[in-house]
Amino acid sequence: MAKRIDRIYTYVKEKTAHLSIEENDQGVTTQEIAEVLGIQRTNSSKDLNKLVREGKLKKMDGRPVRYVYQESPITEKPLTKYVPSYKEEMTGVKKPSLQVDTKDIFAKIIGANGSMKNSVEQAKAAILYPPRGLNCLITGPTGSGKTYFAHAMFHFAKTNHVVEDDTELIVFNCADYANNPELLMSHLFGYVKGAFTGAEEEKMGIIDQADGGMLFLDEIHRLPPEGQEMIFYFMDHGTYSRLGETTKSHEANVRIVGATTEDPGSALLETFVRRIPINIKLPAFDRRPANEKIDLVKIMIAHEANRTQRKISLTEDVVKALIGSVTYGNIGQLKSNIQLVCARGFLNHMNKPEISITIDDLTEGIRSGLIQLASNRKEMAELSKILDPKITVFPNDDVMQLQADSYELPYNLYDIIGDKAALLKSDGLDQEAINHFISTDINIHLKSFYKDHGFSFNADNKLAEFVDPKIIEVTNQIYMMVKQSLPYEFQQNFIYAMSLHISSFLKRIHLGEERHTNDNIREMAIDFPEEYSLAKEVRQHIEAYFQVDIPESEDYYLTVLLVSLRANQASGRIGVVVAAHGNSTASSMVQVVQQLLDADNVRAVDMPLDMDPKTALSRIERSVQEVDEGSGTILLVDMGSLASFNTQIQQDTGIPVRTVDMVTTSLVLETVRKVSVLGTDLDLLYESLKNFRGYAEVSSGEVSKEVTDKQRKAVVAICASGEGTAQRIKSLIERAVSKRQEAQLEVIALSIVDLKTKLPEIQKNYQIIATTGITDPHIAAPFIPLERFIDQNIEVILDQLLLESELDETEDVLLNEETAKTTCVSFIAENFTFINGEKLIDPLWRFADGLMDSAGIDVKEYGFMINLVLHTAGMIERVVLDEPLSVERQEDHLIENDPLYVKVIEPLNDLEEKIKVKFPLEEVYYLLKMINNHLEKKEYTNEDIHKKDTLL
Repeated sequence: MAKRIDRIYTYVKEKTAHLSIEENDQGVTTQEIAEVLGIQRTNSSKDLNKLVREGKLKKMDGRPVRYVYQESPITEKPLTKYVPSYKEEMTGVKKPSLQVDTKDIFAKIIGANGSMKNSVEQAKAAILYPPRGLNCLITGPTGSGKTYFAHAMFHFAKTNHVVEDDTELIVFNCADYANNPELLMSHLFGYVKGAFTGAEEEKMGIIDQADGGMLFLDEIHRLPPEGQEMIFYFMDHGTYSRLGETTKSHEANVRIVGATTEDPGSALLETFVRRIPINIKLPAFDRRPANEKIDLVKIMIAHEANRTQRKISLTEDVVKALIGSVTYGNIGQLKSNIQLVCARGFLNHMNKPEISITIDDLTEGIRSGLIQLASNRKEMAELSKILDPKITVFPNDDVMQLQADSYELPYNLYDIIGDKAALLKSDGLDQEAINHFISTDINIHLKSFYKDHGFSFNADNKLAEFVDPKIIEVTNQIYMMVKQSLPYEFQQNFIYAMSLHISSFLKRIHLGEERHTNDNIREMAIDFPEEYSLAKEVRQHIEAYFQVDIPESEDYYLTVLLVSLRANQASGRIGVVVAAHGNSTASSMVQVVQQLLDADNVRAVDMPLDMDPKTALSRIERSVQEVDEGSGTILLVDMGSLASFNTQIQQDTGIPVRTVDMVTTSLVLETVRKVSVLGTDLDLLYESLKNFRGYAEVSSGEVSKEVTDKQRKAVVAICASGEGTAQRIKSLIERAVSKRQEAQLEVIALSIVDLKTKLPEIQKNYQIIATTGITDPHIAAPFIPLERFIDQNIEVILDQLLLESELDETEDVLLNEETAKTTCVSFIAENFTFINGEKLIDPLWRFADGLMDSAGIDVKEYGFMINLVLHTAGMIERVVLDEPLSVERQEDHLIENDPLYVKVIEPLNDLEEKIKVKFPLEEVYYLLKMINNHLEKKEYTNEDIHKKDTLL
């Protein structure tokens, strides 16, 4: 049977090939194709658009959109006319040669007498130290200038005749061979004929090339331990062997300079670090003084002035914005931003002798640097003191006397801009269209260049705002697994897309939500056996890393994701449009997503509050058409009222649209990640986004809370330790809270031990609306027994609490031995990982029964029995995980002196014998604390009743 797209093409050709140009409005529609050929409308639209892109069909304007057969595909004719370069139109511009003084290259470095003074002195000492100099390590954050500094050291060595004039600095990036020690050895030291299959002749390594000179090992922390051992043996002895040789018969005289962004003490072998006597630390951009930051801007502007052969002027606010825009990327990021600003300025002033850049010429991202800087009053004041209202830099200025660095473009971007503008102008395009085309080119050129240099600026930081760092770490491990196992390249956004996917399904597992496998996804996964096999390994790796059970059905989704993340994928994706009220609300969210996922099928529609609905609808429709690739569009909006546009947009554009409201940056990230997956269905995507709960947090780090707001409501969950049952009740309540999106309610887990000291502080900072757990703290808030939270609908209880209803109206849980046991088994199944409630309930129940009988507690107090069973289950799981609770040292002696200890120890020994587990004294302490607390509460209650009887 013919392919679907071929059947569509044949049908359109038969129906429209005979039509004249005047009759093109009689072409076929997407709906007609779908009905006649019996296929889905979305598939029909996707294939029709693909045929249009291939030049086989023609798309006619109008509503509904119609398609007609096109006899011959549109091909671009070769350029036949002569178009003069923009440089030929410039008269009287002479480019003088630039003389660079390299006698003391370090004297030209910004901060040589300031923040870089110590670094410069260390470098000079390392180079000049007799007899052959010292090996050294350059450390500093990404973009701080390590590569440039290494080149400066080499030039200094040349001018001081430490190395010969005809030698070159040999650069080797250790990350390229980090996971293959043999390949690393062959590149470093060379190999002999026959060393491995394909080694048909002897080959020299880079050590040979660097003999008598200098070797720069970039990203040296990526060297595996075996590679570090090879290098430090060579450092010690100056001899080495090639791969395939048994004796170290070769000698070389090489000065080694390494560079790393990591802490050498943790990233490198101690034996390796000991052999590098000098560690040169370069400061981050934000650690440099104000005058150095301004000088760095000037020097980089001077580079661009020399390239354009025009003077460039910047206002004070532009300089401040550029400085404020630097975050994670340091000097490298500053250089990229300056290149982007100057390229845009050149485009706007191409036929003028001066490129004048004002704050209005900056992109939104760079302009926001001014706001960022304003938050740092001290730095803003320092810059204002020394900044002139306007800075002007001339081409070939003395300030230019610096060498290029690794972030220097290998081509003249301005020549590309100028010549392309001349070409487009000769084709009759107006200036606005030319600017649009070339602005896109500028971004592509710069983005491509910096990605090739592995320089992503603050994208990793941005990702860490949405995804736990542990997930990012495991995703990097998965990336290395995938690269070694699959024979093709992956997209740049692999880490981000995979991190978000893992985070999302871990969150679902945490919430107890099941994903039902879609048949289409399963069938597609089976078509890719290599990826499917690898997906199983990836799932098992994630399970082992996070100690969590992941359903095998997740293999299908991981397979589809791996296939979708191949480089050079075909088009046909679902489009994404974000529409939100405010001047930049939507564009801010989209900017983050584009930076993280490198997405080009998402658009933002900002709607100022004074924008009329007709204009908003028009802009949204235009954006929907821009991102349409034939599979429909997801519209993400901030208010439910915008969902009413849905039907109108579909009628006007003929494009299927689904609308999801309450948009957040996380929701946009999830949407764009999912639409990149091959074969994604619009309706399935819509349903999954409606249930999206955000990304998981798996770290145990403290989350900062503002506790100054007395209106913030809280529920206090109390157990013996504050880390067992209370934490699990906390999870149950938070799960219910997340479903109702009640941001003002917090759940605080508390230990009995800390009750007296911490509860007053909590009462001061929160409005406690209820307490729950193993004991009633007797405060002005209802106490909800633990079994009630387990057996009743938590959401109903929360509704009543938040609406300040009478809780007594809810029906109490009627407990007997059977219902109490069922409650325990259910709670253990949902909240414990390593405990089987059905198997353990009988020994746990006998233990609790014997313990309560020994302590004189009525065994029919099923509420306390449930507390005791669940606390003991927590004890068992903590012992299994080797994570027992701890006790303050001064409390140790109280355990065995407690009168209850003798009564507890016998049933406890029986339980230990039964389940083959030994409980530490610290766990026994909290068990005793729990029983004593219950006995004290009973005594308090009985005394209270006796007093009331006496009064009566």
